[in-house]
Amino acid sequence: MPLHPRILVPLAAAFAFLGLTLFIMSGRTFAFDPGLILLFRQAGDPATPIGPQWLTEMMRDISGLGSFVGLGFMTLAATLALWLAGYRRLAIALVVNVVLATLVSTLLKIGIGRARPDVVEPSAIVFTASFPSGHAFLSAVVLLGIAGFIGLASRHRDITRLSIGLAWVLMLLIGVSRIYLGVHWPSDVLAGWCLGIAWSSLSLALAGQGMARAEPASAGTPSAG
Repeated sequence: MPLHPRILVPLAAAFAFLGLTLFIMSGRTFAFDPGLILLFRQAGDPATPIGPQWLTEMMRDISGLGSFVGLGFMTLAATLALWLAGYRRLAIALVVNVVLATLVSTLLKIGIGRARPDVVEPSAIVFTASFPSGHAFLSAVVLLGIAGFIGLASRHRDITRLSIGLAWVLMLLIGVSRIYLGVHWPSDVLAGWCLGIAWSSLSLALAGQGMARAEPASAGTPSAG
């Protein structure tokens, strides 16, 4: 019996992250990493990103959405909205989910200690190790988590699909912006996405089970729409 995509995709993502991590920890490098970074640089001038200056500035803005500040404000807004709507268990679960993911991201960076790209001049300031991309990982956790929790609270498939679709678009843009700015190897971003997808899928499954057990008491009296 074939696995449902809701199980197959996060499972594949988890194994992909594990494979990428073991490969990097073995001291090897991916041949595609330098080439993909250089695709975003002017030919013969690796210090200059492709495109006009406004594109570089836009990429910095997009990257900022995946920072601790950007994702922190998103998490705060979603948490308050869930709490005020009566979904207090979901609000608490969202905060715990993001805090744990942030801790894991930090520990992975420290433990693996991969150096940042050195083939181009970075167009943004960085302070931590490279693998996995915290922006890619945490944006997946926060954005997919918020979208999924909204879906659990709303119980409307159209709202769920719209929220998840927007989350995927922004998550992908944030990851690409990190490569464009030259602060992450593509494999860093890929690993962050894979871990984030697996993480958010598991957290949503656990939150959904917890919500089902606690209904109707924990949901308060929100409008059915």
